Amino acid sequence: MTRGKFITLEGGEGAGKSTQATRLAERLRALGHEVVQTREPGGSPGAEALRELLVRGEAGRWSPVAEALLMYAARSDHLERVIRPALERGAWVVCDRFSDSSRAYQGAGGGVPSSVIESIDQAVVGLDQPDLTLIFDLPVEIGLERAHVRGGDARFESKGREFHERLRAGYLEIARAAPDRCVVLDAVATPEQVAERAWKAVEDRLLSADSVDRRLG
Repeated sequence: MTRGKFITLEGGEGAGKSTQATRLAERLRALGHEVVQTREPGGSPGAEALRELLVRGEAGRWSPVAEALLMYAARSDHLERVIRPALERGAWVVCDRFSDSSRAYQGAGGGVPSSVIESIDQAVVGLDQPDLTLIFDLPVEIGLERAHVRGGDARFESKGREFHERLRAGYLEIARAAPDRCVVLDAVATPEQVAERAWKAVEDRLLSADSVDRRLG
């Protein structure tokens, strides 16, 4: 059986990833693919329990290293129970956040050395890296304003402007370091424009000619 494809969506607060993940999953299903839409932290019962520890409370509740370890504990359960089984049966996985969030939030934002994060990532994720990562980029002030209006997980939003500037720079550096995997999208555009650009990236990078022909036909 052909292994499925693994797409992750990344970006700072208020980037619109959740909306775009749903749109992308719907378009892939319209082509006849089985699609598992999921998120991090969370995505499995054990990981969702850890999510509550990670996204609630004061900004300084956890040290960056402790936060990274909790993230990877949740990720390990998510991979074992949801992502790997889906990929093995040929499904496509669309995940709102994955390892690049740890590289950006706990690494670039929190100061955890990249060598530490990469060592943990190798042990937990190993070869199950995303086939494509869409990074939704926008100025920090716009993202935080959107996040404030939306409500939701306020712990990371409250970490301060400098943290979020480091976070944005971290994501752009990830994209520069892995151009074969990452595509940066302008998240200031309308949701419809962003969705079309995201879809084009998926078509260009992952969809076979047969899949495109089925969609057009």
